[in-house]
Parts: sequence; structure tokens; C-alpha cells
Amino acid sequence: MNVRTWLFPFLIVGVALGLAYFTRVESNTTTPRVEKPAKVPSAESTARTQGDEGRASCCSDVPNLRQTMLALATAGETDAKSGNDAPLFGGSPQRNMVNTVAKGVPTEWNVENGKNVLWSADMGNKCYGGPTIADGKVFVGTNNSAPRDPAIKGHKAVCMAFDEKTGKFLWQAVHDIPGTETFQQALSEGLCSTPCVVGKKLYYVTPGCEVVCADTATGKAHWKYDMMKELKVVPYHLSNCSPVVVGDHVMIVTGNGVADDGTFPSPEAPSFIAVHKETGKLVWKNNMPGKDVIEGQWSNPVVADYHGKTQVIFPGGDCTLYSLDPDTGRLLWKCNCDPTRPKGEDNKQITNYMVSTPVVVKDRLYVGLGVYPEHPMATRSSHMLCVDITKSGDVSVKSFDVSAVENKKSALVWAFGGLIEPRPKKGRPAFFGRTISTAAVHDGLVYIAEESGYLHCLDAKTGKRHWEYDFKSAVWGSAYWVDGKVYIGTEDGEVVVFEAGPTMKVLAKNDMGEPLHSTPVVANGVMYVAGKSKLYAIQAK
Repeated sequence: MNVRTWLFPFLIVGVALGLAYFTRVESNTTTPRVEKPAKVPSAESTARTQGDEGRASCCSDVPNLRQTMLALATAGETDAKSGNDAPLFGGSPQRNMVNTVAKGVPTEWNVENGKNVLWSADMGNKCYGGPTIADGKVFVGTNNSAPRDPAIKGHKAVCMAFDEKTGKFLWQAVHDIPGTETFQQALSEGLCSTPCVVGKKLYYVTPGCEVVCADTATGKAHWKYDMMKELKVVPYHLSNCSPVVVGDHVMIVTGNGVADDGTFPSPEAPSFIAVHKETGKLVWKNNMPGKDVIEGQWSNPVVADYHGKTQVIFPGGDCTLYSLDPDTGRLLWKCNCDPTRPKGEDNKQITNYMVSTPVVVKDRLYVGLGVYPEHPMATRSSHMLCVDITKSGDVSVKSFDVSAVENKKSALVWAFGGLIEPRPKKGRPAFFGRTISTAAVHDGLVYIAEESGYLHCLDAKTGKRHWEYDFKSAVWGSAYWVDGKVYIGTEDGEVVVFEAGPTMKVLAKNDMGEPLHSTPVVANGVMYVAGKSKLYAIQAK
């Protein structure tokens, strides 16, 4: 199996456009195993739409209870309000790939002659996560194929830091990748986690399942938490979570998964944890979805807030969204997003799950389904979903037909995708294919890409498709909205620029000279584009 298939780019910058609501789980909801230490420091469309009857408003007063969470949310939103940093994956805790403030972002540039290129920097030869821009620095994950330090040899996971203004290399933090059979397919992939920066500290997860808190000035670790040693986590080839911090807690998807033969080495290990941001001590752990993980768990948690009630929504490897209380890990609500998956403990069928990171806008969550890239048994079709997060209890999707009677209590607002029936004699057999991309939601539109190389523009309220574009190249990153345009990179090495809106219009194609497996990011008026081996800063001259 191609070693590249174990990597998942989940990028980059976005602006939180809204907050969401949480409610208590109904009494008949199964209680998960949550353990807390005794003491821790303080769609032309197949889209089907559900009516808004009874839906709570997304607009309300902002009580004091929100202030802790919004301390980080504000940091993520500064790019939308004052043109500042992009401190975590998705730009804000709501993970939306949108920047509403930056103006004058170039439509065209040339990496050969330097047109509109502020600087460039060398990395390894793999880059899937990042960059993160904060504290005057650019942080990015890569491998050790081109060692900055000749004394460091072999396969390593590397976090690099560059000066934001000049591109000068500042430091690197190097991490071993375990040599056991579990990690053989991922040895050359490097660091896949996108760091989250809070103040002078950055948080990320190594392929070997260590949660790291490092100093932004030096890269030296303040603390490390080894999830394999402490929690018996065994990932499906690697762990790659891009953390989010809520108050004093760092939220992590552990990556616990199956083995190559389909067995589950550690079904009791937690999938979701919180550790204290200052000490690295475990705050709580939650073992959902347990042995129901389909393969691995490579998505990222998203934060929602409504009426002062904060929830952290974890995408489980069983294709279920789990909303948890960030202080305790207690289940608030859950929503299985794939009603077509066969039931039963012995089911080994590969069906869609969430590699894409969910996006929260007001009281809606948007997420696409898929499997890891270049999967040898890839699914034939998939769906893009919109979910109402104001509901409570078990609000699982019972059918992709939102008007179906069995969906009366589900959280499904609309679903776009599925196979075209009857199958056309020519053209695509599906409305929507598998995706590992994260959505950009703005001005009532959803921009979402498929791994196979299609970009869709959907109506955010109904899921109806306005247009699609075929890149004729795979897409591993995400669409990114900024300055009235949509930017997206392809595996063929182009950043294609569209005019944002319900009518498809290509404005430019920029050749980066190497494959792109990440998403463009804009911070402080500069766009950052990471290729396989080079990081570029793009600014109009």
C-alpha cells in the first residue's frame, strides 16, 4: 500500500462565523465510559432539507460564562477582525476556512520569477499540516528528508519555525517515530499535526501519539504526554490531531484505531481526551466509540458555544459526532452520520467516516464523509451533511432523505451526495465522492472539495448545488475563502483561484512547481502556501 495514503492534510485558516448550542442528553441515551482523575490543577441536488420549525435562534446575549472559551475563540477570529494571526488549524475553534478581513490578496503570483513572492523556505519533502502563524513566527510540520542538522539522521517528525516577515529559519523540534510494525507505513510522513498556539506556547501531536507543549521562542518542550504509554492508545499507522484549547484544557483526538489485519489492538483505550494546558496532566478521557472504529481517527475536535454553554464536538472513527462537556468529558449529544453502514460487531466493511474536520457556523455544523486518501477499497460515493446542533440526545441520521419519517428526531438539516440513479451512461456515477477536505462557509454558500478533484459550491441552507468544477487532479487540502475569492491547491501543484459566489468563474491558476497537500492560509495580509518541500509567503508587490 502506498505510504502516502496514511496522511491527511486538514488545513488551514478560517474564521468562526458563529456559535452553537448544547443541551443535555436525554435519559435514554447510553452513558459512555468517562474517567476523570481525582485531582487536576486548576445539493442540482440530491440535497434534502429539513424545515427550521422549532429551531433555536443563533443570536443571543453573551454572558460571562463564555469568556474563558472566547479568550481562544477571539484569538482565532482576529484574522477576521483586525488582520492578525492564524493560531490554529482552521484559524479559530470553529474551524471555518474563511477570512473576512484581508484585502488585496494576490490572485496571481509566480514562484519561478518571484512575482508577488515575499519569501520561500525549505522544509523536508512531505508537508500535510500547517502552517500556523502566531507570535511573529510560522510553524509547520514536515519530515527529516533534508536535515537542518546533519547530526540528526533517519525518519523523524519535525516541527519547524520560521520568521514571519523574512522566512529565516529559527528552530526545529525533532521527534522520533516508533520503529514498531504499527508505524511502518508512516515513517517518512513526518509531523502531520498542525500546531495550536496560545500565548507563547504551541501544542501539537506527534505520529507516535505524544501530546507536546513547546515554547514558541525555542521549540523546547515544556511537557509531553505519551498517550501510548499512559492510555494504551494504538493508532492506525499514526496520530495527527490538530489540538484546540478550551479554557485550561487541550482537546485531543487520540487516533486509536485498528491494525492492518482489521483487529482492534486496544478497544478500551480512549478516543477523546483533555489534558491541562500548563501541566500536561490528564483531565479526563472518553472511550467512545470503542471497538466500533472503522479504521483510524484522523479528524479534529471543533468548539461550539450557545447561550454561554460550551461544547466540544469530536468526530469519532465510527462516523459519529460526539458532543462533550469540555470540563468533564460527559456526553451531551451524539449523531451517527452514516445510516447506511451495516450493523453488527463482526462488520468489517469499509464505509465512509470523517477525515474532514467539522465546521460550526451559528447553530449549524457542516462535515463531509470519506476514507483516507488513495484507499485501496475506496467508497463509490459519499455525502456532505449539515447538522443542527441545537437538538439533544441521540439525534442520529436515520436516512439521507431528510423528509423520511424516521428522521423526525434526527439532527439532519440536509444531505448532498450519493449515487446517481439510474447510473448515467457517461460521466460521473455519483453526485458527491469521498472527501478529506474541510468546508469554507460564507455568504450562504458552502465550498467543499472531493479527494478525486471536484470542487462543489452548495447552498448553505438547503444543500442545493450551484456549481462544480473538475480539477482533473486529486485534492487533499481545503477551499479557502478570502477577499471575495476562493483559493484551493491540487496534487498537480496548482493553486486555482475562483471568484466567490453562486456562479462559477476561474480567475487564475498558479503553478507551485510541486504537489500541494495543504490549504493556503492568510495572516497579517500575507498568504502562506506549503508545497511538499517549500513554504511560500505570497504578498502583492
